[in-house]
Amino acid sequence: MNKHYEVIIVGAGSMGMAAGYYLSKRNQNTLLIDAFDPPHSFGSHHGDTRIIRHAYGESREYVPLALRAQKLWEELEQISGRKLFSKTGVLCAGAPGSTFTQEVKKSAEEFSLPLEILDGSEINARWPGMNLPEGFIGCLETSSGILFSEDCIRAYKELYIQEGNSLKTNTPVMDIEIDSNIAIVRTEDAIYTADKLVVCAGAWSGKILEKTGVHIPLKPIRKTVGWFECDKMLYDSNSLPAFTIDLIDEHYYGFPNLHNSGLKIGRHDGGHSVDPNKFNREFGEYKEDEADLRSFLSQYIPKANGKLLKGKTCLYTMTPDEHFIIDQHPENKNIIIATGFSGHGFKFASGVGEIIADLVTKQKSAFDLSMFSLNRF
Repeated sequence: MNKHYEVIIVGAGSMGMAAGYYLSKRNQNTLLIDAFDPPHSFGSHHGDTRIIRHAYGESREYVPLALRAQKLWEELEQISGRKLFSKTGVLCAGAPGSTFTQEVKKSAEEFSLPLEILDGSEINARWPGMNLPEGFIGCLETSSGILFSEDCIRAYKELYIQEGNSLKTNTPVMDIEIDSNIAIVRTEDAIYTADKLVVCAGAWSGKILEKTGVHIPLKPIRKTVGWFECDKMLYDSNSLPAFTIDLIDEHYYGFPNLHNSGLKIGRHDGGHSVDPNKFNREFGEYKEDEADLRSFLSQYIPKANGKLLKGKTCLYTMTPDEHFIIDQHPENKNIIIATGFSGHGFKFASGVGEIIADLVTKQKSAFDLSMFSLNRF
């Protein structure tokens, strides 16, 4: 089989599925290819939920993109008829000296975002399930909250297919060639060609891009998350916001009890560097899979330190500076690269999908992408 498309997207996860949808709205004949069948448990989008924050601790430069992404998620929710967002609010707290928390405050000031500042004792009084030291500072955003990540991908997938576009699942890409500005993508049983190529294959992006002559310093990291039995009166989503807590040398994030699933908690830093094709996906393979989470819970959220209800592993794809890569190929502007989302990218997937569509159809974006350029490495 040999078929030509205007655009081929390699990787149909968070960014790829969104990009496919926005390209379909621009009448681009598009093929999405994925080694699995999204949503799936082999990448970075599973585990039911993701936090979306607007006042941004990683850098205030993300704020315009976060606000655009929020608008696009709400539009997707309306169009798809799926429940994709819950406005639980988000509490960003930090130990004394937390630069993350300081940047959250500066982001809110610069972009006039609503933000309530609380100290540790005020946090504990408002949410009795928390146990933060008095010197901690918390920043509460009431307009942000939780995205239902797998349903977000399902929504984009359904709408993309409804537009009559092509999706090849369980189809690993074996090789990519660029011949006279035409991209040639080979799978085990077919050859596809396209005028434009998008590579957004998460932890597999590095290996795929090497076939186009580009080496990117990406590091796939094995991460874990657990759901714990908790006091529902204290930790239900009707009362407790989603949260992220910077302990300076450790960083944790979590979600209230949703649909009786238990309190969900994960450690953002740390983890094991792995080959995405050859690592143990079983939660509990390492002692710290559960031990790190319990250590945090026992000290800061003690009444959620109950029975482990379930645990999962996922992948972060880290860049050296933990900022994204969204750029054109250095030797061929018809190849768009979106990868290295470093464990904080999902909330932006709607906005990144729109940016990819802009780069494909207009060769430019309304956003300043200089922070995400390849040449910084």
